Amino acid sequence: MGNALKTTVLLAGLTALLLVVGERLGGPQGLVVAGFFVVVMNFASYWFSDRIALAMHGAQPLSYAEAPWLHAMVERLAARGGMPKPAIYLLPTRTPNAFATGRNPEHAAVAVTAGLMDILDQRELEGVLAHELAHVKNRDTLIGTVAATLAGVISYAAQMLFFFGGSLLSRDDDEDGLAHTLGNLGVLLVAPIAATLLQLAVSRSREYGADATGAQLCGDPDALADALLKLERGAELMPYDRAPATSHLFIVNPLSGGAIMGLFSTHPPIPERVRRLREMGAHTSRSPRAWRSVWA
Repeated sequence: MGNALKTTVLLAGLTALLLVVGERLGGPQGLVVAGFFVVVMNFASYWFSDRIALAMHGAQPLSYAEAPWLHAMVERLAARGGMPKPAIYLLPTRTPNAFATGRNPEHAAVAVTAGLMDILDQRELEGVLAHELAHVKNRDTLIGTVAATLAGVISYAAQMLFFFGGSLLSRDDDEDGLAHTLGNLGVLLVAPIAATLLQLAVSRSREYGADATGAQLCGDPDALADALLKLERGAELMPYDRAPATSHLFIVNPLSGGAIMGLFSTHPPIPERVRRLREMGAHTSRSPRAWRSVWA
């Protein structure tokens, strides 16, 4: 419930920020235009986000004949979660990682990299797959798409304003034209940064929830913790910089930007995720209700 509340507040903050930017750009008309773009972009993201994400990474369907044991593992985990078995895709990269996409459990896909199956044992791999199925079960893939769309519209609005040379910044009939212009400039400079931070906060919040749900699905929190440590090291040695805009989808950050401040990370710190999973593993004899206290 804590993560759900955080996500709701963050998405509300993104929506409010968008409304402010729209109103500052064009008054009531700007508000309507911004809302229109959100509806159109969210519609496209809702229906096509899975295909777009998979195509961006060159993912190929992985048939049952090619990896029957992997399909059986996903099918077993999906049954535990009370959801349909998602399609399975393979990314042709040696970087160990994985992500899930799709608007709902009935239209979902799990993508794994070739490198993932090279460095993880069966127990750890099951923990990773459980984490990705947890994203589907918790509707995180849709939430992430909405957050990315809202942040994108806000940033796009600012870019378009500057593209037009700032002609929309001032109003000739406004006696306080200078103050109005400075106010708009402040909004346009701050809004994209604030939108990005809110979007990243949504992603970080949902990762904790997927870790908790995934650990319950596989029944072995320590397996997921061990996998995260290996994947973090793998991403450091072999960063994967293709389609950076989708980095928030992966179980660990695939990008090479180690010098970027943690504030701008799409994922919570691996040590903290591992700590929570270890604590959860130490109480495996407890009920799922007791496990949830670890993530409060």
